[in-house]
Amino acid sequence: MQTVIIGSGNVAYHLAKALKQNGISVAQIFGRNENDLQKISTELHIPYSTERLTDADLYIICVSDHSVEEVSRMITKKNCLVAHTSGSLPKEILSGEYRKSSFYPLQTFSKSKNLNYKKIPFFIETENPEDQQLLTAIASKISDKVMESSYEKRKYIHLTAVFACNFTNHLFSRAKEISDSQEIPFDYFLPLIDETVQKIHEMEPKSAQTGPAVRNDKRILELHEELLADESLNIYKTMNLSIKKMYHLP
Repeated sequence: MQTVIIGSGNVAYHLAKALKQNGISVAQIFGRNENDLQKISTELHIPYSTERLTDADLYIICVSDHSVEEVSRMITKKNCLVAHTSGSLPKEILSGEYRKSSFYPLQTFSKSKNLNYKKIPFFIETENPEDQQLLTAIASKISDKVMESSYEKRKYIHLTAVFACNFTNHLFSRAKEISDSQEIPFDYFLPLIDETVQKIHEMEPKSAQTGPAVRNDKRILELHEELLADESLNIYKTMNLSIKKMYHLP
């Protein structure tokens, strides 16, 4: 089966790499950014093009959400299988006379960061059982965690991921701003961060909560608020209020 990856960003790179590592042939990587495509092509030994899509049985679109529909119109082959990798778009966003599907890997991707693909969950939605079986078989070669998922459920999967990953990383950035302002090396906080994340492998997040808000320590909360201003102060108050509400504290 001939497979083409459309895109040259983080998801395209890692998906192409995961497929190749697990013996699944990728006939082409297609996109607009020739420099990025060339780098991926050189590393993974996959032909690339910025001009012409090669004929394939499966096209996997790995582009930003706002570009998926536009890019999908470039696929003119009828009755092939086309999948996007978005967590927040329905498969019906794909525009063409072909079989439509979603092939969503639940992970944050950066080209510079190696990943254990076996641990990355894949959520699959198709129009018919045969395509579900096909994409499940492909995903199962990459990962140990493959699940069928409707669009309605996938929206909540993506929302959960934003809370668990994107918001958390933003808090890391805000924390680093504070440590930088006091010339405290941020890497001194990495063991704390690692232990916090490791803990929820063994405990419910709600049971693992620590800190002044869950202790309802008003003195510390007021002290911290005096040290903050502007957006960081708003975030601090909002987070502590949310913690107090979760634990029914006054």
